[in-house]
Amino acid sequence: MDNGRIDFLYLSEDDMIKAGVRDMKGCIESMEETFKLLHKGDYRMGGDDANEHGIRVSFPKESDIEGMPLSAPDYRFMAMPAYLGGKYRMFGIKSYGSNPNNRNLDLPRSILMLSLMDVVTGAPIAYMSANILSSMRTGAVAGLGAKYLSKKEPKVLSIIGPGTMSIYSVDSFIEVQPSISTIKIKGRGKEKIDFFINYVKERHHSIKEFIVCDSVEEACKDSDIIYFGTTNAKRFEDNPYINESWVKKGALVMSASALLIDTDFLANKPSVRVVADNYKMYSGWGAGRELPTQKTVSTLLGMGFYDAVCENKISREDIIDLGAIICGEQVGRENEDQILIYAVGGMPVEDVAWGYEVYQKAIKNNVGVKLNLWDSLNSMR
Repeated sequence: MDNGRIDFLYLSEDDMIKAGVRDMKGCIESMEETFKLLHKGDYRMGGDDANEHGIRVSFPKESDIEGMPLSAPDYRFMAMPAYLGGKYRMFGIKSYGSNPNNRNLDLPRSILMLSLMDVVTGAPIAYMSANILSSMRTGAVAGLGAKYLSKKEPKVLSIIGPGTMSIYSVDSFIEVQPSISTIKIKGRGKEKIDFFINYVKERHHSIKEFIVCDSVEEACKDSDIIYFGTTNAKRFEDNPYINESWVKKGALVMSASALLIDTDFLANKPSVRVVADNYKMYSGWGAGRELPTQKTVSTLLGMGFYDAVCENKISREDIIDLGAIICGEQVGRENEDQILIYAVGGMPVEDVAWGYEVYQKAIKNNVGVKLNLWDSLNSMR
């Protein structure tokens, strides 16, 4: 800004790639700093409690208003606002629309954009493509969990749902745990499984074996890290389920999306330890919500944590936030036999952090298109 003039930087998908959005090592480092700030409380997200994942626009199941969009599975529009302090001191809003039918138009299911804004004036600083950015931060947060929560030198990684989230997550897993040499895969279609395997083969020559599994149980057996990257199913009961008997001692179980899990599994102390990216976010979602009646609870693992607390299966103190572990105030894994369960819900502070880092790289390397909002305040009169 200069004498009332406002310019901002526009970054297309290609610009984001040129600016280094795919730098997984850098993204993991940025997420580590983000979780430190999260633990210190130097952040704000939506809602009065400052911990909302985002604001969703819902549509009716039926309407007599011409042109009104109707509710459908995974059809949604969201805005995800956040402020992140520390070296970032930046406000941002990630927005996206999601429609599974986009595939018929050769478009991704979700189309995302991120706006960065000056936290004092509200002036736009950057407007950028956020599909890769969002996948990167999701993968990096999963990798951060593997860094702090996995047993020493894990060898076997299981991927349930080899889609976009899992592709970026596997990059981060191998970045932080290079001892991984075998990947077990459970997917719903051969095309996605083959694409995933070819992607990993091209980029990670340290992986010596791929095992395609017919069931979630088979995929979980004998694995050191078990990752669920599936999308929400149309019906609650069709989401993937994990049973404690399938999980070996010392394994790390994590989900970035939908997972059904028994509260008794979560409550099996001291054999099991639960870790959240941000428990306050899940407790906010659960406020005023009727608890499930099924033995298995939650289409999102973090909500299972909340349900277990409400059922008095575990106490709030039993749930450790990853930020406390990173800051050295809590211990993650207490021993090599302990099973750790880690919930990844996704937060807009992560988008702001990595968006800021990529923006800085774009400025340094003269990437993107500078756009003018207005020349001076006089032009507004």
